[in-house]
Amino acid sequence: MAAAPAAAGSGAGRGRRAAATVAAWGGWGGRPRPGNILLQLRQGQLTGRGLVRAVQFTETFLAERDKQSKWSGIPQLLLKLYATSHLHSDFIECQNILKLLVEILMRPTISIRGQKLKISDEMSKDCLSILYNTCVCTEGVTKRLAEKNDFVIFLFTLMTSKKTFLQTATLIEDILGVKKEMIRLDEVPNLSSLVSNFDQQQLANFCRILAVTISEMDTGNDDKHTLLAKNAQQKKSLSLGPSAAEINQAALLSIPGFVERLCKLATRKVSESTGTASFLQELEEWYTWLDNALVLDALMRVANEESEHNQASIVFPPPGASEENGLPHTSTRTQLPQSMKIMHEIMYKLEVLYVLCVLLMGRQRNQVHRMIAEFKLIPGLNNLFDKLIWRKHSASALVLHGHNQNCDCSPDITLKIQFLRLLQSFSDHHENKYLLLNNQELNELSAISLKANIPEVEAVLNTDRSLVCDGKRGLLTRLLQVMKKEPAESSFRFWQARAVESFLRGTTSYADQMFLLKRGLLEHILYCIVDSECKSRDVLQSYFDLLGELMKFNVDAFKRFNKYINTDAKFQVFLKQINSSLVDSNMLVRCVTLSLDRFENQVDMKVAEVLSECRLLAYISQVPTQMSFLFRLINIIHVQTLTQENVSCLNTSLVILMLARRKERLPLYLRLLQRMEHSKKYPGFLLNNFHNLLRFWQQHYLHKDKDSTCLENSSCISFSYWKETVSILLNPDRQSPSALVSYIEEPYMDIDRDFTEE
Repeated sequence: MAAAPAAAGSGAGRGRRAAATVAAWGGWGGRPRPGNILLQLRQGQLTGRGLVRAVQFTETFLAERDKQSKWSGIPQLLLKLYATSHLHSDFIECQNILKLLVEILMRPTISIRGQKLKISDEMSKDCLSILYNTCVCTEGVTKRLAEKNDFVIFLFTLMTSKKTFLQTATLIEDILGVKKEMIRLDEVPNLSSLVSNFDQQQLANFCRILAVTISEMDTGNDDKHTLLAKNAQQKKSLSLGPSAAEINQAALLSIPGFVERLCKLATRKVSESTGTASFLQELEEWYTWLDNALVLDALMRVANEESEHNQASIVFPPPGASEENGLPHTSTRTQLPQSMKIMHEIMYKLEVLYVLCVLLMGRQRNQVHRMIAEFKLIPGLNNLFDKLIWRKHSASALVLHGHNQNCDCSPDITLKIQFLRLLQSFSDHHENKYLLLNNQELNELSAISLKANIPEVEAVLNTDRSLVCDGKRGLLTRLLQVMKKEPAESSFRFWQARAVESFLRGTTSYADQMFLLKRGLLEHILYCIVDSECKSRDVLQSYFDLLGELMKFNVDAFKRFNKYINTDAKFQVFLKQINSSLVDSNMLVRCVTLSLDRFENQVDMKVAEVLSECRLLAYISQVPTQMSFLFRLINIIHVQTLTQENVSCLNTSLVILMLARRKERLPLYLRLLQRMEHSKKYPGFLLNNFHNLLRFWQQHYLHKDKDSTCLENSSCISFSYWKETVSILLNPDRQSPSALVSYIEEPYMDIDRDFTEE
């Protein structure tokens, strides 16, 4: 699985970016040298040479220029800093010089009278550049700057000038990447005015900084982090109030037009992004994206491909050409190639989509949902799907040197994953999910309900038709099409399945299921699980989860399953995949178990036919099968190892026992578990563990409304019945036939452990 786009590049990557940038521009003050800029970038990447021209000036020359222009000693300081910023140099001396530079940078009056803004901007730009390069070259400098919170906040004020914006943003991004405590955006002076005055290019770059400031620094949201640690962190957070990330999210959402502008950035076409920026301005923005060698490789490759096809070239005027405002004149040929502009836009969009995704998962989720719908983010992404998000490209443009087509490092691939994560967050348990369809597809849902003689889904009726997708296909249908074409080894399969599954989550909708079944989704999933014999655990888990949601309570889905799995050999392969990892497949086991219980209580010829013919239902209906699943589900989890990923095993085991309780067979199942314990020569081990797990379940779920609602909606079993069943199992009365303690012999009793993370 790919992580979200990193907010700051690695030290090595930043070093390559700095070296490439300085080498290309001939030092910190020069204009571009003649020749192809891409060749110079490549040379900078390979040689690592930087600040070349700075050392060509003598101290006498710099002192004289400083005296004439009143530059407050900055040139000499830069020269000294360059001399002390090499490997094994004097860090104390370097630190002292940096301190002087920071003080100068924060002084608002360094300028020549009458030319205040221009001189001040140029000085700030040079100071920022040297600070950034020193952070790259000298270990520890970035951390020391990060400790000065007033300086970090001050840096934001320098973003008001377009001349210093990119240098400031780059330095802030690196500082925030190592800062131990997150800054609070509400402490930035005039934040609303600052952000509102950004043009669209600046706002896109600013999203790289926002990615750090609105994401929780703690890793407690990781699926691999234990629920014990999460609960402890949540209790601590409740006592401390909103986190810095939550405060920052609220601060951004209070800025008029902020989400609307993000939606426009996310959905604009490449042709709309050109604007009036000069070639050099476009190229300078490229430097802020050169975080690592991979991106530079991508830039070189797409440019070379266009050059080979004589589609575009980059030409600089010869030395001595006329200049205006310090920039060479540009001809019609002096433009970034179209493929580079596409890559540029892709990089912008993945950052913007990440910010929108985080906001969608925050405390103001409903507010963000409403705004995203109003500003037509989903229809806009639908219009970009074929031409940009899932555009066709040559293999050479996709696979970078030293990587394969499954690598999640390239901007193209990262954009796809971020897009799928956004769809997952947008659809998950929210009625706005129907905006992923177009009008014709919404009518199809209504027709499915009418044909089945069931009430139409209220959320479908309430959907604002002016906000849905346009064109021949909605976004969900487009996603299904590329999903079915995805190669077996593709890393996208996991994210695609998660995005589609989120559309089905919540209260089970027969119309939603049939909409997807009619498009061959079930057959595609079974092909991937059985015929391709998928080996990836992450992909298998996502496909099992999706299959469970697709089949739950749906007789037609079970008929289709039986038609595809039409031999014992295929069925054995399917069972092998299920049994290879119950952590991955337990959600499917739960859905089939719930469906079996409902079907058995229905009087219908169609249902009776499926019950008599379906191999999967017949397999699950056997008590030995249920007991085998139950024993393994309890045995593979413990309180100290419970995570958001494997806690489903505990809930699936509870579903099996709740259904047994309904049939008054709970004592039988507990007695069988006791016998299985003894047969494994570990009396008491399983039931003690289950007792502790249920105690934790009470602590975890009885104080979390969202989780309890999800359990109720997904199982169609009232949460009160869940709570009652757990209470009955935890009954301390050893005479109760439905209490766990009745089946744990006294010498092996161990049910009072304290829940502390070891």
